[in-house]
Amino acid sequence: MTYQDTLNWMYSQLPMYQQKGAVAYKADLSNAVKLSNHLGNPQKEIKTIHIAGTNGKGSTSSMIASVLQEAGYKVGLYTSPHLKDFRERIKINGIEIPQSFVVDFIEKNKAFFEANALSFFEMTVGMAFEYFKVEKVDVAVIEVGMGGRLDATNIIEPLVSVITNIGKDHTAFLGNTLPEIAGEKAGIIKKETPVVIGEYTTETKPVFIAKSNDLRAPIYFASESFAENQFETDLKGSYQKYNVRTARQAIDLLRTHFKISKQAEKEGLMHVIDNTNLQGRWQILGKNPKVIADTAHNEHGLKIVVEQLMSEKYKDLYIVFGVVSDKDLDSILPLLPKTAKYLFTSPKILRGMDASVLALKAAEFGLKGEIVNSVSEAYEKAKLLATQEDLIYIGGSTFVVAEIL
Repeated sequence: MTYQDTLNWMYSQLPMYQQKGAVAYKADLSNAVKLSNHLGNPQKEIKTIHIAGTNGKGSTSSMIASVLQEAGYKVGLYTSPHLKDFRERIKINGIEIPQSFVVDFIEKNKAFFEANALSFFEMTVGMAFEYFKVEKVDVAVIEVGMGGRLDATNIIEPLVSVITNIGKDHTAFLGNTLPEIAGEKAGIIKKETPVVIGEYTTETKPVFIAKSNDLRAPIYFASESFAENQFETDLKGSYQKYNVRTARQAIDLLRTHFKISKQAEKEGLMHVIDNTNLQGRWQILGKNPKVIADTAHNEHGLKIVVEQLMSEKYKDLYIVFGVVSDKDLDSILPLLPKTAKYLFTSPKILRGMDASVLALKAAEFGLKGEIVNSVSEAYEKAKLLATQEDLIYIGGSTFVVAEIL
């Protein structure tokens, strides 16, 4: 099979949650364990760091990976979802997994995948572990896909566990309350293994403390240990100050296992994009008019992004906005500015919410605009309407941003 043939098979034969939603979700570790046994448990041969949380997982993972790279280590990085190419999910020192490895891995294990009905995510996690083992990385930073307790990545025994924050997202799978969701994320805490909590609330803190006490896992609250803005990062967006703090607390704990100078820490945080090629985080795509794209897609993330958006200087604000069909619109639409001019659209995936449905619901919250058939058309129309003094924001979904980048 060619690389494209391989991807087509992966997407069509094995469910992909990001594309299909609930029907593709597997809340069970049995297949992940079965696959790791089939592969010879590659995850046991690599040192790992595990990252969970509602928002900021990708940024925090990339920050930690970047710092370790600057310290001279060979660093694997597993994140999801990807924006443009599947290979973005699996990198070593910022370089994506070769197409040949993807093709060979699938061909070699295809019969096993089919016989055991493995999900897209499960086999992708297995691919990452195998690749990192073969390439003999010094350490791998592993981002959770969803939740934590029953996520396919949760078969590792990390050096440090990290939970960035808790917000209401994927409530159909993780629970309807913050303590319930925190309980699922806390599932990555391992026996006697340090855990870093980036942000917490009065509702979630007791959940983390109880779990860490039960497992005798030393717990560190980054917001109580590290002041904001001591070190800067090249990742823009006011929310990154929380991720920097979380990453720095994790790095501090990792000094038990790795030699990481303060200079490497500083340089790593300032060169995250260069070192890991992370995209879609308050990414500036153009000037005059200024164009900003951000993957924030839930209440917790969008609240911070909108606050920063409103602090920008512009004459008129144009927002290209699209969401997936299972999005809780009642929680995110009230956050959006009523003075903006909207171009409602839909990402090109099965889960994409019809733009007319989105526009109708948005109108209930005083948000007015046009319905545009595709994300690319909406962006082009925004650029035609906007003057040099205006601002264009693209968001609502990772998939909306992906179509623009």
